[in-house]
Amino acid sequence: MSGPNKKYAGVLAILRYNWHFYAASIVALIVIGALLDIFHLPSAVEALLIAAAALTAFWAFSSLFVSWYVYDCKEVTRWNWLPSILAFTPQHWLNIHAGLDQSTLILAQFFPKTDYKVLDIYDPEEMTEPSIARARTQASRLQTSTQPALAAQLDALPLPDRDRDTIFLLFAAHEIRDPARRTQFFREAARVLADYGQLLLVEHIRDWKNFVAFGPGFLHFHSRAEWHRVARTAGLTITREDNITPFVRYFLLTRPGV
Repeated sequence: MSGPNKKYAGVLAILRYNWHFYAASIVALIVIGALLDIFHLPSAVEALLIAAAALTAFWAFSSLFVSWYVYDCKEVTRWNWLPSILAFTPQHWLNIHAGLDQSTLILAQFFPKTDYKVLDIYDPEEMTEPSIARARTQASRLQTSTQPALAAQLDALPLPDRDRDTIFLLFAAHEIRDPARRTQFFREAARVLADYGQLLLVEHIRDWKNFVAFGPGFLHFHSRAEWHRVARTAGLTITREDNITPFVRYFLLTRPGV
């Protein structure tokens, strides 16, 4: 989410894409403050309102701070850490995004003179989060890839069997909200992945650390167990996984040979 020479580009992007959450937080704090100032409320009610205000203010601040830490301080989406964790250097790779391409241009620079394709799996009927629609609208005004993306259905990727030796899924797969559709999509990804090919999945995880950081917003992410489930049902093996930061984890999946 951060671009070159933009110190706060990542956190500013989060603020733009999720402005409704921060606007609602400010309104909630104003309303709670007015209630406490105007009305003489029972002490229990006052305590609940103060607690609600404290949590609202904390999560508004912590979500922006963690976004700055992940995207600007640690520069996760500049992807400098990515080549070293792959099992081999890609030659025929696929980058799949969900309407916001943060990585193709950088990947093409990491792996020059290679054959690559880009697919966009965004579906407004299935991916209903307002933030992704706003991000997609803004991204359409920017040149983020040297190659336009092909629109793709989750259960019918427009590529032949075993066509790609590497697939990148970078902060995209969590947008598939329905578990059955996630399973279909990963089976399709496994279909187009070559024998002994690799799939790199990068995501925030639905865990206590992301709950502290994002509050109820952590429900937009999926658990580590869910990523293991979809890998297993797609016939893929997780050969390596680790945290990039305390809030972001990668999974390197392999398709066994037949």
